Amino acid sequence: MTASPMAQQSTVSHVTTAAHADFNGFYAANVAQITAQIRAYVGDLSEAEDLVAEAFCRALARWGSISAYDNPATWVRRVAWNLATSRLRRAAVLRRFLRRQRPAAFEGPGPERLDLERALSQLNERHRKAVILRYMAGMTTAEIAEQEGVAETTVRSWLTRGKAALAERLRIDTFEEPR
Repeated sequence: MTASPMAQQSTVSHVTTAAHADFNGFYAANVAQITAQIRAYVGDLSEAEDLVAEAFCRALARWGSISAYDNPATWVRRVAWNLATSRLRRAAVLRRFLRRQRPAAFEGPGPERLDLERALSQLNERHRKAVILRYMAGMTTAEIAEQEGVAETTVRSWLTRGKAALAERLRIDTFEEPR
């Protein structure tokens, strides 16, 4: 059994043809003024048009009762205004959230860090990886050995050679001030 054509119509199908004509006249008489007011409130024409369209859709769905009001435009304006207020509040919450999510401004690496990175880049790959994992990642020699699939003595050898190579490349020249 198929549904009758009347059951398949939209949710506003209960509005009579006369009521549609009445609503169309109401819409035509008020949409521009309400849109201008909401645009002034939200500052964006396309957003105002969306909000006003939503308010008029809600009015159409309730047109039987809203049309009996002294001024149905007041109801539509209030609904559009409330929708705009809600949207502005959500946007403000989003802006505050995004402001807190910005990474804090920080200075770039100092000369010591650049020297360290340059020196590390000159090491043998295994020695460099061992030094980074041990001293920057804080892993133990046992953890490094397990990760790399080698004996712990091999990791200790890589660390010894890597530190010696770094010490050579990061030699700090000290000079005494004249007396």
